[in-house]
Amino acid sequence: MSSHERRLSQRVRFEHPMPAQMMAIDGTWRRECTIDDVSEEGAKLTVGSSIEGLHLKEFFLLLSSTGLAYRRCKLTWVNGDQIGVTFFRRGKAAARAARGEIMV
Repeated sequence: MSSHERRLSQRVRFEHPMPAQMMAIDGTWRRECTIDDVSEEGAKLTVGSSIEGLHLKEFFLLLSSTGLAYRRCKLTWVNGDQIGVTFFRRGKAAARAARGEIMV
């Protein structure tokens, strides 16, 4: 089974990769990257500099220059300067609160 067949949701491939940044949860490091494709579950990124030695169990993918749009991620695979990331899902209570169904 190819990796494409294992994907649970359809990916959107960008004609021109979208610029973004990876940032440590505690803010101790940042790396420039581009988003090559994205799905509901994750994305494929091209990283501009070395990721060796970085803690990639959990980090932020910053989607805007101000940092107001982001996703929490974890590293799934590495192939040269390209990496695959999986997005963490928000808890059910947080998702309902975001939709205005409950007060937090």
